[in-house]
Amino acid sequence: MIFLILEHILTHISFSIVSIVITIYLITSLVHEIVGLYDSAKKGLIATFFCITGFLVIRWIYSGHFPLSNLYESLMFLSWSFSIINMVPFFTNHKKNLSAITVPSAIFTQGFATSGLLTEMRQSTKLVPALQSQWLMMHVSMMVLSYAALLCGSLLSIALLVITFRKNGEIFCKRKSNHFLIGSVSLGEIQDVNEINNVLQNTFFISFRNYHKYQLIQQLDCWSCRVISLGFIFLTVGILSGAVWANEAWGSYWNWDPKETWAFITWTIFAIYLHTRTTQKLQGVNSAIVASMGFLIIWICYFGVNLLGIGLHSYGSFTLTSN
Repeated sequence: MIFLILEHILTHISFSIVSIVITIYLITSLVHEIVGLYDSAKKGLIATFFCITGFLVIRWIYSGHFPLSNLYESLMFLSWSFSIINMVPFFTNHKKNLSAITVPSAIFTQGFATSGLLTEMRQSTKLVPALQSQWLMMHVSMMVLSYAALLCGSLLSIALLVITFRKNGEIFCKRKSNHFLIGSVSLGEIQDVNEINNVLQNTFFISFRNYHKYQLIQQLDCWSCRVISLGFIFLTVGILSGAVWANEAWGSYWNWDPKETWAFITWTIFAIYLHTRTTQKLQGVNSAIVASMGFLIIWICYFGVNLLGIGLHSYGSFTLTSN
């Protein structure tokens, strides 16, 4: 009983802290001078990590198996994986921008895990025969870690696309007939000195904004590639270990059930993404489009297939019951 109480407390504390952290990010995105709030967000993410870690350890102790046997436990493990990735930007020089994009993913997954839809799955049960293997920890943990990394990397790519296609004024400076053209205004046509100063000030501001936008796009492009590359490694290891486990359990390395099929599609999409990164012309927007497609594919593979409740992986599904 004490374990259930501790588990309940830790899940709600971590969910509350993540909610507060997101609120802090919204405030600091509007008011950049509040440094104390940003430090509080950092401490909040660390506290969330330890709360979810405590939950997983407690669940592991009283259930007697690694807590990845159903959708509820995998969602909590996914939130734990998100919390690790969300803390990584604090060790870089671009902390705020990256964390503000990836942190909301943790609250959505944990919010759904603690919702009323998965009430029955919160009760720890014995493992079904198909899961009573040492491969459970290796295969499922690698797959969930890959989902977390690929989702975060895809979110960074989506943010890159949003910022890239956002309508901003572009400044073109060129010399024509001994006149400097700034935007659509020629300095040679402006007679008032104050008006010239105003135009130059506006030009400097917009140029600085465009330069900052360019830097942000480069950061998002770089970090999305790094995170997706890590997730792709996890996904590859997870699929290979799953194939070995499948051969032991079902006598075949690959059976093309819905989960395996969508895992292969996910692997293919991000293999294409990494291939585009090897070509200079396809980097940036083109590769980000592929990663954005992968964002949807991951959710279909991880969550959508569970809604069907069919195939060899149906033990991870859930059903919506009505009174």
